[in-house]
Amino acid sequence: MSATLTVKRESTIMELRRAPLQIALDGTAIGAIDRHETFEASVQPGSHRLQVRTGRYSSRTEAFETADGDAVNFRCNGARIWPIYLISFLVPSVALTLRRE
Repeated sequence: MSATLTVKRESTIMELRRAPLQIALDGTAIGAIDRHETFEASVQPGSHRLQVRTGRYSSRTEAFETADGDAVNFRCNGARIWPIYLISFLVPSVALTLRRE
């Protein structure tokens, strides 16, 4: 059996980074997500690490555990306010956010 991983890319405020985001599970790219889309994938039970990235910009890595039949949900987006957007040129890991719901 497997678990379901869902990643939504939604924001109430306009994103300043609009490029599609690559979704990496345990260091391997498993797909991409554009603005206002939802990505779903089956994952094996156990420990995993999830990250979204585009070019040199990335989110922090989020660790999570799954069991058979679990549903794990995350929300991601690009920088939404100018100060964070500008800081991301020096610190690429703040350019994108990834949060578990």
